[in-house]
Amino acid sequence: MPASHETVDKRLHYLRMNGREIFRFATRVMMESASRVLEKCGRTVADIDLFVPHQANLRIIEAAIHRIGIPRDRVCTNLERYGNTSCASIPLCLTEAQAAGRLHQGDLVLLMGFGAGLTWGACLMEWGGA
Repeated sequence: MPASHETVDKRLHYLRMNGREIFRFATRVMMESASRVLEKCGRTVADIDLFVPHQANLRIIEAAIHRIGIPRDRVCTNLERYGNTSCASIPLCLTEAQAAGRLHQGDLVLLMGFGAGLTWGACLMEWGGA
């Protein structure tokens, strides 16, 4: 609420976030998005060579990969080193994965983002990087 004497006195001028609900939302939409994009492409979780989620929260990522059924060794994370790098998190992970030799021509990569305004999206792509 806009700051005024009344809202400041009642501490109503701060942004508030319901962390539990955001966690539930994020893990649910990640699972649903993965299922939807895989189905539309005629693929399964077993076909995914690398999963690159938005690096917002490691607990969300861990819960989502458990629900989706992707083995941890096929998930790229860098949150533990950099924190939440916002919209740069997926490109940073892709760059690191390629540099580490985790991406190869023809690999199937699942990209997934979620964020402000409770938005989300997923993309399944075949890696063709140099």
